[in-house]
Amino acid sequence: HFSAATDTKSKTNEQFIFCTCGSRVNVLEISTGKIVHSVEHDDQEDITSFVLSPDDELLVTASRALLLKQWDWKRATCTRSWRAIHTVPVASMTFDPTSTLLATGGCDGTIKLWDVVKQYCTHNLKGSSGVVHLVQFHPDISRLQLFSSSLDCNVRVWDLQTSKCVHVLQNHYSAVTSLSFSQNGDTMVSSGRDKICTVWDVHSFKATRTVPVYEAVASVAVLPEDSDFSQIGVKNKELHFITAGSRGVLRVWEASSARCVHTRTLSSTLTPASGEEQEKDEDNPRSLTFLFHLPVSSRLVTVTAEHNIVFYQLPSLSTLQQFSGYSDEVLDVKFLGKSDSHLVVATNSCQLKVFELLTNSCQILYGHTDTVLTLDVFRNASMFASCAKDRSVRVWHMDSDSGHVTCVAHGSSHTNAVGSICCSRLKASFIVTGSQDCTVKVWDLPAELPVEGEEVHQLTARITEKAHDKDVNSVAVSPNDKLLASGSQDRTAKLWSLRPEGPLELLGVFRGHRRGIWMVCFSPVDQVLASSSADGTAKLWGLQDFSCLKTFEGHDASVLKVIFVSRGTQLLTSGSDGLVKLWTIKTNECVKTLDAHQDKVWGLHASRKDDLMVTGSADSKITVWKDVTEVELAEEQAKQEDQILKQQELSNLLHEKKYLKALGLAIALDQPQTVLTVIKAIRQGENTCELLEKTVLKLRTDQKESLLRYCAMWNTNARNCLDAQGVLQVLLKHLPPEELLQFQGARTHLEGLIPYTERHMQRIGNLLQASMFLNYMWQKMRVVGEDSR
Repeated sequence: HFSAATDTKSKTNEQFIFCTCGSRVNVLEISTGKIVHSVEHDDQEDITSFVLSPDDELLVTASRALLLKQWDWKRATCTRSWRAIHTVPVASMTFDPTSTLLATGGCDGTIKLWDVVKQYCTHNLKGSSGVVHLVQFHPDISRLQLFSSSLDCNVRVWDLQTSKCVHVLQNHYSAVTSLSFSQNGDTMVSSGRDKICTVWDVHSFKATRTVPVYEAVASVAVLPEDSDFSQIGVKNKELHFITAGSRGVLRVWEASSARCVHTRTLSSTLTPASGEEQEKDEDNPRSLTFLFHLPVSSRLVTVTAEHNIVFYQLPSLSTLQQFSGYSDEVLDVKFLGKSDSHLVVATNSCQLKVFELLTNSCQILYGHTDTVLTLDVFRNASMFASCAKDRSVRVWHMDSDSGHVTCVAHGSSHTNAVGSICCSRLKASFIVTGSQDCTVKVWDLPAELPVEGEEVHQLTARITEKAHDKDVNSVAVSPNDKLLASGSQDRTAKLWSLRPEGPLELLGVFRGHRRGIWMVCFSPVDQVLASSSADGTAKLWGLQDFSCLKTFEGHDASVLKVIFVSRGTQLLTSGSDGLVKLWTIKTNECVKTLDAHQDKVWGLHASRKDDLMVTGSADSKITVWKDVTEVELAEEQAKQEDQILKQQELSNLLHEKKYLKALGLAIALDQPQTVLTVIKAIRQGENTCELLEKTVLKLRTDQKESLLRYCAMWNTNARNCLDAQGVLQVLLKHLPPEELLQFQGARTHLEGLIPYTERHMQRIGNLLQASMFLNYMWQKMRVVGEDSR
């Protein structure tokens, strides 16, 4: 996950994109959406600026520790590191077209140029006031000109031959954010937060046109003059440029007339009214912070204030791909699509994100005006519903062919935030919502929902019921669409009869939780209801008598979600402790604890085939889990079969007295007791010492290491000490001490052998003394007997 995309660079063949993320630069493969490389500063200091050379060979980063690092990004290795000389962090960097000169603009008002080949500082340019946040070489390197901008809102032109500022371009009244040159290098366009763009003649350094764009512009890109852009309003060969700014739209401008000839909004899912509201909002979270042109593939890339990266195809400016750089807190996540090919995610935002699992490409869905709280998916898996703090509910439809998602229905009649939603189970006929206004509402859906381009259907609530005394945290519809369950902050869950017509009928109340209930869920196979609560437990309830059947305890904090899996035989729970637990209902036992999150796990959902699970947490992570039960069982079965075959082979070798192969096989199985059996078999025959010595010495070095380790284990038992000592005698007699000490853990094993060996010697000595005394007594008894006769 990359948590920031404030600056991005694209490789020349345009297969990768480079993004900053704290102390790292992540290299993202555009086609798959996967991070293929990552470089990170050892000091863990945040990267303040980075740049990729035009030949794609060098990546240079600057950190708050005032270090510049040069990277071989393909191997993720640092090839060179040097002090930046700047007294404060570097704010901007750029390479010249030859990839040999590097310019760094510092927060100390100075610009330094570096020869990256000969590795020394060539220029130190002084005169800027404040932070130099923009540096850029003229595309024609023969002119040896560098352009820069700082807090004085001017653009300075530096002659690198004399190291002096030769021109100061004054036309902006706020920070200059970007510069873009025409193909021939004769014209430059500058953009600023003062809501204007200025067209400059680079020969005379005069402003030839001031274009009012009516928004704070973050970035500007000049369109190539030799391409056909008639689809976006370019009707002549005059200079045209694209701006990206605070309103979150791309605009195409004709420089000569200062006219906007085309406007491209970020999303077409908004209603006209909401679109106008967004355009008036200068603090729009959809505002664009960065824009650059990919000439080889004729694409544009933009970065939004919410760290989303969007690719547009020229000349039509159609959306190609979107990547979400940062998810903030994940509040809910669900599988989407008939083959669970997508994920729909609600984050701490008014937008929804739909991810394609195969490519990580993301669609940003606009419509809600406040934080989206929860989601639910219909049985057909192509429609889902969302609810938010803006007191509204929305129904969305995903096209099965294109994967494009549109809003098809909208409703708003709650008087407070809508915190829970559930879709009908048999067919897409209704949705149920629960709100902080303590009510539950049932919304009927029309038989035919509008298609893309048609007006969004307005929903009206068929039933409104004051269900609880406090916030309704969860609602659930039974598999047959006849029952409704609700869970509340008032510590109770209720069961309602859900009829096609007429109001809800209360059937019973589930009481027993000591804190508020976060979620309720019907079993897909039994007449039971599961609930999870802030008291740290999950409970199963019978629908007949409303009694508690089972209680599952194990979480150290609130249990936020509970779902049935494995055809209703197991439960999955997630909690505020960041843990996900798998419970077997029959035994009440927690069979698995999954620890992959550092904060509350709000999102928990299983796929339609029950083979995948997804979790989303307040730590911004979304994790997809795969059920490997069958795989593990198959592996275990194969392992057992292999063990049986080897045991049979071992028995055959012992029967045939092929002791060397038998010993090698037993050591390969790593079974000390089996190895001991082979040793005992060797020692039971004739010429045992000679045979044991001959067999042991033919073993490989690693096998002798294992044998020494086994000896230390056998020697702890008096029954096996003679076998251990027999093997040990062979090893100590024929192997030099230097070779023995090279064995892994040899010192530990030998130290462990000494005390037990001394104990065995003492025991054998005592036994020898006792046997000699017994023999002496026997001899004396016989002598006395002879004298008496």
